[in-house]
Amino acid sequence: MAFREKIEENTKNKQTNIVLALDFPFEKPENRQALLQRAEKVLDATNQYICAVKINYHLILPLGIFNGLQKIICKAHEKGLVAIADSKINDIGETNRVIAEYLFEAGFDALIANPFVGWEEGLKPVFETAQKTQKGVLLLTYMSHKGASEGYGQMVVDAETGQNKPQYHLFALKALKWGADGVIVGATYPGKIKEINEVLGGKIPIYSPGVGPQGGTIEAALRAGTRFLIVGRAITLADNPADSAEKIRNLAWQYLTTRC
Repeated sequence: MAFREKIEENTKNKQTNIVLALDFPFEKPENRQALLQRAEKVLDATNQYICAVKINYHLILPLGIFNGLQKIICKAHEKGLVAIADSKINDIGETNRVIAEYLFEAGFDALIANPFVGWEEGLKPVFETAQKTQKGVLLLTYMSHKGASEGYGQMVVDAETGQNKPQYHLFALKALKWGADGVIVGATYPGKIKEINEVLGGKIPIYSPGVGPQGGTIEAALRAGTRFLIVGRAITLADNPADSAEKIRNLAWQYLTTRC
């Protein structure tokens, strides 16, 4: 089963659209085992309230993808979850291909890539690698932090039409053209979510990070067109991650099932 089908099936069966960003603060290398145990503990406590887990460099770097990280990926799969690598791939094609091959070999079901690098000798090898193995590719379209407008929000000339358009509009169009399995748009910018959703025409799901500490809200993101909410610190750094995950899941699911 392909990635997109897996996560939609999880969402339906588990009644949740929450993707857990399993991120933790810096730890000294000698504390790697404790970090692994902490990540496993949070995953054990929250898995029933989430449909996927997103793993960033917070764990990739200290644990190593073929060491401790594989244990987390295996645990996620055992819990019926899909695992997304927050790799933000953005290099030349052959380097991108090797990165994708390693991540997929480690067990990740999908990865995140940056469309700034372009298609030819850029992300084309990543999509080719993903298609061969039924993995997914999500494209960064508008990030959640305050400085996102400096890159993703700049006005640029569309090479095909000659018209001036926001960079994120062109990235959404690339997602359609390239066959991406999802796009990342910060929950902190519901207006951008709505615009991008209109460009996508509902054909590609939107994943939105930034709920909680960054200021994004569940209702505003979902109302604007977000399909999956990516939530990290509001759960991972909570006194009780399970309670926090359950409350967030319930709020999101209630809105999804009652909105007109």
